[in-house]
Amino acid sequence: MAKGMITAPQPEAVEAGAIALKRGGNAVDAAITCALVQTVVDPQMCGIAGFGTLQLYLPKRGFHGYIDFHTRAPAAAREDMWADLIVGEARDGFGFFLKGRVNEAGYQAVMVPGNLKGYFEAIVEYGTMEWKDICQPAIDHAEAGFIVRPHVYNYWVQDDDNGRMPTADKIKQSPSGRKIYFNGGDDIAPIGARVKNPDMAHSLRRIAEHGADIFYKGDMAEEMVADMQRNGGLLTMEDFAAYKTRRAEPLWSEYRDLKVASNNPPGGGVMVLEMLNILENFDLAAMGHNTPDYIRTVAEAMKLATIDKDARVGDPQFVDVPLDELLDKGYAAKLADGVKRGDKAHVERFDPTEEPKDTTHVCAIDADGNCASMTHSLGMPSGAITDGLGFMYNGCMSVFDPRPGRAASIAPGKGRFTAMCPTIVFKGDDPHLVIGAPGGTYITMGVLQGILNVVDFGMSVTDAIAAPRFTANSDTIDVVNRIPHYITDELAAMGYPIARSHLSYAFAGVHAIKIDNGVWTGAADPGRDGMALLV
Repeated sequence: MAKGMITAPQPEAVEAGAIALKRGGNAVDAAITCALVQTVVDPQMCGIAGFGTLQLYLPKRGFHGYIDFHTRAPAAAREDMWADLIVGEARDGFGFFLKGRVNEAGYQAVMVPGNLKGYFEAIVEYGTMEWKDICQPAIDHAEAGFIVRPHVYNYWVQDDDNGRMPTADKIKQSPSGRKIYFNGGDDIAPIGARVKNPDMAHSLRRIAEHGADIFYKGDMAEEMVADMQRNGGLLTMEDFAAYKTRRAEPLWSEYRDLKVASNNPPGGGVMVLEMLNILENFDLAAMGHNTPDYIRTVAEAMKLATIDKDARVGDPQFVDVPLDELLDKGYAAKLADGVKRGDKAHVERFDPTEEPKDTTHVCAIDADGNCASMTHSLGMPSGAITDGLGFMYNGCMSVFDPRPGRAASIAPGKGRFTAMCPTIVFKGDDPHLVIGAPGGTYITMGVLQGILNVVDFGMSVTDAIAAPRFTANSDTIDVVNRIPHYITDELAAMGYPIARSHLSYAFAGVHAIKIDNGVWTGAADPGRDGMALLV
């Protein structure tokens, strides 16, 4: 019998997780082993100084829930600290642009990291392997170096048409970043080059020996805070020491004859479930996949959920999120009635522009039926690296709304909204689809389409993930270049603005494992560099 399956965007990380399964580890061991290697081989997409959320379904232990390790705003943060610096808002709603880029790059952009504590607690509470063994593959990769893959390189150097700072320029701001990724020259490491990071290897060895406490309360915390203070950052020793993960049961809804479990705010699960509730009122299969009518209908559901998110969803410790209403089937039916009438929802944006998405994902399952679906990220890389530590800090402050009095406004200790939505679809009481994605605010839209493709159109998991995607995080419908012009011409004739991507695969990087009658099939998004492995 197979020991398990794992899928993620980085082949090296998938292999490390597969080896953990081969050695007798469970899905939790595999997922966290994979995640730590991801922090080495995709170091601006994720890192130990980032954040994430992990859904675990462990039937033999009678556990199904989330470990949420979202970043938290520093205690020194204030609601109006940047109110006079606003330049604009990303068109897809993922962040604001400020004068001086203070929320985007550098030490003021950094929030209290959660990833390492989340990884560590997952292994201590639900893993079967020793923490040192979980860390060792990541240490090995940091010492040996990773080969720059196309997706990593393209992410480093891609230009943003609307003025967002390229990642390579952020990396250049740090002496350690120039040393690690530029090798003393003017150009970042090219595709195929080997990038070694002995400082990260040393940090990981310390973490392997001492656990997460060294990062949050020990010597490493002191080194990070000293660097923050030298460079105008807001984080203190008290911020690190006070950090705690959050535990939550899944949010549930039903779609067709299936049950869907996703995450709580400030995660994006509420958006996935609200969109499914709206779309349950339509015969999507009869419309045909990616026809003009289908795209219009799903795009309106996307816009309606986005409007609700922007107005009413935030950190529930600071915002009263009306989950009962947002997930109510009657509320969804009323919204669907508007779509049927031909209404066009309007998504409000402050001087909209675009911006990049910096996240990664892993799905794993083992022979005992344990399932893990985890999305983790830097939010956006801040560019800041403490000399000698080797890892980059998150840039999560950029997603807060700098305008006071809003659901997403800044507050001390507050978590910012994230579209991360590791999701499991159940057939009866058994998992049928374990799914998630990286991709900023496109995450919920990519996961939604993966589910629709499997459930409504009967696609294999590979076809479901490879199928052309679209998104509507604003009044514009964005489409990949594989959706024909004769389709988008009809949408334009209906009055929809259309933005065509130059990419054939875009709008999140969906990864999933499908379970049918005990048979596992896995898929990695073709737009990323990853793979699925069965062992």
